[in-house]
Amino acid sequence: MKPHPRPEEARRPASDIRVFASSCTLHGLGHIFGPGGLTPRRGLWAAAVLLSLATFLYQVAERVRYYGEFHHETALDEHESHRLTFPAITLCNINPLRRSRLTPNDLHWAGPALLGVEPAEHAAFLRALGRSPAPPGFMPSPTFDMARLYARAGHSLEDMLLDCRYRGWPCGPENFTVIFTRMGQCYTFNSGADGAELLTTPKGGMGNGLEIMLDVQQDEYLPVWRDMEETPFEVGVRVQIHSQEEPPTIDQLGFGAAPGYQTFVSCQQQRLSFLPPPWGDCSSASVDPDFEPEPSGPLGAPSPGPHPPYSLMGCRLACETRYVARKCGCRMMHMPGGAPVCSPQQYKDCANPALDAMLRKDACTCPNPCASTRYAKELSMVRIPSRAAARYLARKHNRSEAYISENVLVLDIFFEALNYETVEQKKAYEVSELLGDIGGQMGLFIGASLLTILEILDYLCEVFRDRVLGYFQNRKHSQRHSSTNLLQEGLGSHRTPGPHLSLGPSAVVCIPPGLPLLPVLLPRLCLPPTAPATSSPGSRPGVCAFRAVP
Repeated sequence: MKPHPRPEEARRPASDIRVFASSCTLHGLGHIFGPGGLTPRRGLWAAAVLLSLATFLYQVAERVRYYGEFHHETALDEHESHRLTFPAITLCNINPLRRSRLTPNDLHWAGPALLGVEPAEHAAFLRALGRSPAPPGFMPSPTFDMARLYARAGHSLEDMLLDCRYRGWPCGPENFTVIFTRMGQCYTFNSGADGAELLTTPKGGMGNGLEIMLDVQQDEYLPVWRDMEETPFEVGVRVQIHSQEEPPTIDQLGFGAAPGYQTFVSCQQQRLSFLPPPWGDCSSASVDPDFEPEPSGPLGAPSPGPHPPYSLMGCRLACETRYVARKCGCRMMHMPGGAPVCSPQQYKDCANPALDAMLRKDACTCPNPCASTRYAKELSMVRIPSRAAARYLARKHNRSEAYISENVLVLDIFFEALNYETVEQKKAYEVSELLGDIGGQMGLFIGASLLTILEILDYLCEVFRDRVLGYFQNRKHSQRHSSTNLLQEGLGSHRTPGPHLSLGPSAVVCIPPGLPLLPVLLPRLCLPPTAPATSSPGSRPGVCAFRAVP
């Protein structure tokens, strides 16, 4: 039970530091500002409180500094799922153009740039293709479209696709989407284009994914006329497994599947999540290939507007498009945007050299997407066909056994298991942890809490009210008392023996005939509220007495 305060302590205002120290929950304050004079014990308590307060402030500054560094940590976890979205599968024939579809007009426009065939060699090249030379008087077309060339002369999926099954159900060319890449015309399975529903799978393992049999059509491969940078020497198809939000970069990230083999691809889905600045460097702003912020600005700067979801490959592709369009005034056929497609000569003289130089310099600065999906792969293969199956396949597809061995391949893509990995960046130090550390340090060193801070604020309000506002109130009261005294002195100097000024409970104010009314000072004359307002006996008519306003 607290002792009763002394009479002098009870009369102290709430703004007194001793009153505050006796009731504050801040530890040690009552030992410093207690009653009595300065003693060694009080000095030791003051030193201890100051040392604890300094240690507390140092720890708070250290925690705030650590929070300001925005550390993050990476968590790796594995989750099970009842159903997974099947990835997009893009495949391209390594040979970009079919020899049977090339015309003398194609050679005139694209021969020197794409095939290394000079005009004087056109006749010899056509004979190597088994075609007759251009007739006399041949006139090339006034214009030429590279995209139309690859769409017409590229390998057709209707001719390459011998068999297709997804989870045991038949599929066909209608389940693939045409897409142009740097390798030419390619095809994507389960692209989700035009709002198509994405395919899913409820099981893992073989038989629960995509299985296709392809004919690479080696007899349609172009002869290697001259060694060029884009000249292919291999046979087969290039395949890339990617998410639907990410454009394929099959010339850089695709893997090969060779004829005469069945290639098994076991996949595992990985979901990556990165933090935006200041904890990380990810971005979710899409990039417009037609938007150029300034000629000397950063190539990877994002722009506002409705565009596909941000992806790392999409950002690089948009950056490459802007670079080539700025250097050459056109774009390559696999690049997005509204710039015109480069001609074959522009491909040779500007677009290909500019793009290769840009890739060597790594001029595009594209941050990681804040959320992305990728697929880890494990490949294995076996020979196909066996001797027992070669005759059956030759009879089924109306081909020879040698043709089947040199041209046919099987690609089997499936999930290894129905689970996925998550790689997630997390904040290493949250705001709640910062507040918890500050609260713990506050309670350990100075024994305070949030309510203690409210007590200090309440005390400061009391000090402001008593010291600042009280100063102005006292000043106002002193001015009012001085005015009253001045009035009384003025009335006393004009007073006569007959009329009198009484200030009792029933006092009246009598104004002699020669006394001025003093309109400024009379309102300051304060009488009791019960004093009557009447004329004094013996006063002359016409001279009134005033009752003060309470």
